[in-house]
Amino acid sequence: MAETRHKLLTTERQLAAAAIALSQQCNVMREIHTRTGTPPLRDFSADFSGLAKIVTGQQLSTASASAIWNRVAAAVDPLHPATLRGMNDVQLAALGLSGAKIRTLKAIAAAILDDGLDITSLSKSPDNVVIEKLTALHGIGPWTADIFLLFALRRADAFAPGDLALQLAVQRVFKLKNRPTPVELEKIAERWRPWRAVAARLLWADYGLARKEIPKSKPPTAAKKPVK
Repeated sequence: MAETRHKLLTTERQLAAAAIALSQQCNVMREIHTRTGTPPLRDFSADFSGLAKIVTGQQLSTASASAIWNRVAAAVDPLHPATLRGMNDVQLAALGLSGAKIRTLKAIAAAILDDGLDITSLSKSPDNVVIEKLTALHGIGPWTADIFLLFALRRADAFAPGDLALQLAVQRVFKLKNRPTPVELEKIAERWRPWRAVAARLLWADYGLARKEIPKSKPPTAAKKPVK
């Protein structure tokens, strides 16, 4: 079978050029790019370690995800499926991993060690095959598979319509009354092909910028006591 070829984003230079191309293609993306500049590449390794890092960071802030992952990477040494499977749940929980994430990471390790799953070979597979194989694993849903396509396999046209931040960012920049559903967001994102992964990075950057600009509410001023 012939190897499937994909347009990839593997360097900051490629990302910068793609951001310019997307800006020429879409006025909304041009406005965002003007505000944010070119966002970082943010890539992960396309192997067990990269997938484990994505799972670890699910539903956490960037700071919390980074802190927990640093502890995991230091404790599970070498960061290999067999090493992780050799640790008990108490040890892994002490690193900050939830019970659900421990079960998912062990399911991934078992799929590699017992069932012959070769994560590195996914780089040659079409997007739908990558999603199918990853979501067949316990605890891995479409969001995790999409993020793996975006940041581990570095696919230039990958997207994550189920991502809450992307939904909120699109709602804001398009001035939508309601937050788009994953299906609605996928339709909106069609205009950004073949650079949907670049659009996602720009939208995430713009979402983060908008959150920083939201003025923090001031605490109510205490009422002064009348002078007697």
